[in-house]
Amino acid sequence: MNREKQIEDSFIQKLTELKYTYREDIRDRNALEQNFRAKFESLNRVRLSDTEFKRLLDEIISADVFAASKRLRSVNTFMREDDTPLQYTLVNIKDWCKNDYEVINQLRINTNNSYHRYDVIILINGIPVVQVELKASDVSPRRAMQQIVDYKNDAGNGYTNTLLCFMQLFIVSNQGNTHYFTNNNNHHFNFSADEQFLPVYQYATESNRRIRGLDAFSTAFLSKCILGEMISRYMVLVASEQKLLIMRPYQIYAVKAIVDCIHQNRGNGYVWHTTGSGKTLTSFKAATLLKDNPDIDKCLFVVDRKDLDRQTREEFNKFQENCVEENTNTDTLVRRMLSDDYADKVIVTTIQKLGIALDTSPKKENERGNKYIDHLIHLKNKKIVFIFDECHRSQFGDNHKAIKEFFPNSQLFGFTGTPIFDKNATYTKIDGEEASYKITEDLFPSRLHAYTITHAIEDKNVLRFHVDYFKPKETDVRIADGTLKKQAIVDAILSKHDAATHLRRFNAVFATASINDAIEYYELFGRTQKKLQQQNEDFEPLHIACVFSPPAQGNKDVQQMQEDLPQEQIDNSKDPEEKQKALKIIIDDYNKQYGTNHSIADFDAYYQDVQKRIKDQKYSNKDYPHKNKIDITIVVDMLLTGFDSKYLNTLYVDKNLKYHGLIQAFSRTNRILNDTKPYGNILDFRGQEDAVNEAIAIFSGENIDNPRQIWLVDPAPKVIEKFQDAVQKLNEYMHSQGLECQAEEVYNLQGDDARAGFINCFKEVQRYRMELEQYTDIDEHDKALIEELLPEETLQSFRGAYLETARELRKLQEKSKGGEVSSVVDQLDFEFVLFASAIIDYDYIMALIARYTNSGGSKQRMTKEQLISLVASSSNLIDEKDDIGEYINSLDVVNGKTEQEIKDGYQTFKAEKYDKKLVAIANKHGITAHSLRTFVEQIMIRMIFDGEKLNDLLAPLALGWKARSKAELALMEDLVPLLKRLAEGQEISGLSAYED
Repeated sequence: MNREKQIEDSFIQKLTELKYTYREDIRDRNALEQNFRAKFESLNRVRLSDTEFKRLLDEIISADVFAASKRLRSVNTFMREDDTPLQYTLVNIKDWCKNDYEVINQLRINTNNSYHRYDVIILINGIPVVQVELKASDVSPRRAMQQIVDYKNDAGNGYTNTLLCFMQLFIVSNQGNTHYFTNNNNHHFNFSADEQFLPVYQYATESNRRIRGLDAFSTAFLSKCILGEMISRYMVLVASEQKLLIMRPYQIYAVKAIVDCIHQNRGNGYVWHTTGSGKTLTSFKAATLLKDNPDIDKCLFVVDRKDLDRQTREEFNKFQENCVEENTNTDTLVRRMLSDDYADKVIVTTIQKLGIALDTSPKKENERGNKYIDHLIHLKNKKIVFIFDECHRSQFGDNHKAIKEFFPNSQLFGFTGTPIFDKNATYTKIDGEEASYKITEDLFPSRLHAYTITHAIEDKNVLRFHVDYFKPKETDVRIADGTLKKQAIVDAILSKHDAATHLRRFNAVFATASINDAIEYYELFGRTQKKLQQQNEDFEPLHIACVFSPPAQGNKDVQQMQEDLPQEQIDNSKDPEEKQKALKIIIDDYNKQYGTNHSIADFDAYYQDVQKRIKDQKYSNKDYPHKNKIDITIVVDMLLTGFDSKYLNTLYVDKNLKYHGLIQAFSRTNRILNDTKPYGNILDFRGQEDAVNEAIAIFSGENIDNPRQIWLVDPAPKVIEKFQDAVQKLNEYMHSQGLECQAEEVYNLQGDDARAGFINCFKEVQRYRMELEQYTDIDEHDKALIEELLPEETLQSFRGAYLETARELRKLQEKSKGGEVSSVVDQLDFEFVLFASAIIDYDYIMALIARYTNSGGSKQRMTKEQLISLVASSSNLIDEKDDIGEYINSLDVVNGKTEQEIKDGYQTFKAEKYDKKLVAIANKHGITAHSLRTFVEQIMIRMIFDGEKLNDLLAPLALGWKARSKAELALMEDLVPLLKRLAEGQEISGLSAYED
């Protein structure tokens, strides 16, 4: 087995073979700075005095990763001692290949509060830009990721006050498995239970074969010029979010393919990148690289609708502030096309505006009666690049033809997640042409790069699908044509929604066949839920929204919107007054539910608000109350393409879908969140299994025998088998430790390694149980089997034991300073997110306590023990567990308090409990309770621990410095747990120095 030292030595040897200079003499901060000084002075042809160099360091070192990253790529100004300005760069930004590339290892950075040692660091011109953390081959790279995050979270760490602030990339590897990710400010850089991580990447070849091994990765990624190109060209600084991104491998290959195609003038081409793969970032980077190409006169990024025009412009400007302006009308578009201003070299516009600009008919004239095309004649022979957002029907007609005829030197490139092939082409008459079959390669002959949904699923960039083809047991729920009655579908959705959305943690879209169907379903949900509420006071109704475009009636914005909404356009041509009346009622209901003030007249604002609520779902009702959320959005054509939300996980389908339309609709559900969202859920009421299989075969893009195995999750019986195996392994493990497989026996495990073994066993049990909870097609027999394997009450007890044990072992990890815990404990990944309940939050528990202590009403009360067990079983409440448990035990079984009184009582209970603790600490250490209380209050207000205030607190004891130092440590040992509990998970700056 290769240990870390061997892997490190081998890696450094590899880098020296790649022509890096190994600097074994750089092992501390001073050596690092002196090396940088020599490189800086050489690059900028200057000699700095010691005072100037110290001031330069003070100016360039910043705790703000984003600011440091901008400085790294910029020409900067430094005022010298004689008040003359020095224009300088930190590295050669014109040609990154010509910098000095060095490798150092075992660098120690000691600051006031942190004592860190870094495995391997790559320097470019003396600047630390890449950190590599290596683990033994039997340790997961995730532990190295966690270690880096822990380092960055330490107060006063080297990333905030040394040259390490310029760190751009982190690489983690156990030799056989290698990942990389960008540095960022802490709010974009976490490894928490809610969000797994940043994102993390694995490098890949142009054919999307992942490069896992450290040696192969080094050759492909860390060759000097390639690394320089990665940092200079393919990292993006997102100004609006103050965030660093690095492009994924397939994005880089697509950009290179477009640039090469233009350089070689090889005609038109398209990029097949699946939905959810970051197409906008790819097109932005292509456009910005083309912007700096002197051979290109204009680059137009062409989208298809008003809302996509706005979204794409906002995305581009997010990546680079003010890089594109809004084209409010065709006049503005033509003016910008004719402009020689560098800011107008890249233009985002719609196909509709471009079509008007190139139209030769007399009616397409500007305000002065001239044809737009007469002005554009000056551009006729210019080199213009058009990048189309989507290779779909809008380009299959006169617009595409007009571009090619008017701009003979142009090149056209298209992006698509679902190309049109012979198999899925439709016989269509568009823009005055003769009806014909059109495929993507008719217009974009060359496929430049492909990254299909098969690749994305295997890379874990998108999720697989679980498709439930609903088969009702009743025989009277179908109508004459064989389709299901709408009432049966509504009943099925209401019965399955909590399972499909993991107890409403996520939300759903319901695709219907027509506007009339959407209206009927909306009304039916209202009547059915009202009836269920009358039958059962515990029934909590779902929040149902409905969105479809109104009759255009001359509104150009709506007309433009409906060009991509064919069914809605057709439906609105019949009985438009009825559609408008129904939509008004739907919007009025929405306003009442959410306290908004939307109307049909401003339909776009309503549509945007619906989208925002779907995206803002979030987990906890404490963070984002359920009253603000939409559970199901009923649609016809809207939201089924181009809309992304990681909190949308379910699609209900009562609409015939096929080919690219089916894939686009399904792909609304499969955005990555974390392990609580294992797949996208599809509940199909049209029996479309053949259509699904055919779509998978067309769009898999791979020569594999059975792409369904990649695209679709295992059927429920298969997952039940895995769950059974996991339960069996847990049982065997507990018996191997001489214990019965019972939750209470977990506390009798001997030693940290034994407890770590339980952690690894039980989290697999929880993983499969959580997956099964979201299956909508589990029958009663399977439910009984799952319960028999591990009853719910037993499972809950094990969850509590897991969280208690994990919390203790996590503290050991956090306190470990190099080898103080075993490798078994050190490599543990607790995956608390698997134990974060969707509904067991603070409000939910307070409501249960109120029910427990109130004898009125028909709701069944839980026992005190069940309540405490429920609190202990959810990681949401891991920090509140002890307090809530004590509070429950302090209450009378029946006291008649309302829920609000219970909440107020809990806050009072906590305040009194911690005040007693504070008084006890004050008495123990010989200080007044008042002064300690004031000290703690000041810390909590500022969330900053002030060492000088601690000196003031102990000053009345009149101790010598040795005795005072000892008294400080003793006091803080008692005070730190109290402060951390009061902080409720927030960081108190400066406190970490006392946490060992």
